[in-house]
Amino acid sequence: MSASSTCDIDESLVQKIKEFRFAKYDTGNAAFVLKIDKKSLKIVEDEVHDNISIEDLVEDLPENTPRFIILSYELKHDDGRKNFPLVFIYWSPSTCKAEVNMLYASAKTYLQEKIDVMRGFDIHDPETLTDEYLSKRL
Repeated sequence: MSASSTCDIDESLVQKIKEFRFAKYDTGNAAFVLKIDKKSLKIVEDEVHDNISIEDLVEDLPENTPRFIILSYELKHDDGRKNFPLVFIYWSPSTCKAEVNMLYASAKTYLQEKIDVMRGFDIHDPETLTDEYLSKRL
């Protein structure tokens, strides 16, 4: 059963996200950042980052507005191996307006199902989104 949503996403953007998902990365984190266009109620591309640190990603995110982030995270293992798990991050700063937060919250599950990225984290405080936080949970 698929979730319904107050927002929609164009199939061309879904395809672009799938291409991002299956890209091969050798090093660093990559992030595909999405926002909701409040006029059209469409989920749209905001920014795409390649080889970005988690600190720089947090710095680039808005302080008062939610975002959806598909993150290809460089996970380094103790034995030297690396892999790049894909995670969905719902960036929802505690300072954002309630009605904007509700709009994003209503679209979250729909988007996750549409792009097939179910492993995710809800982040409300910029201090939470760190390498340590992600590596402990992945």
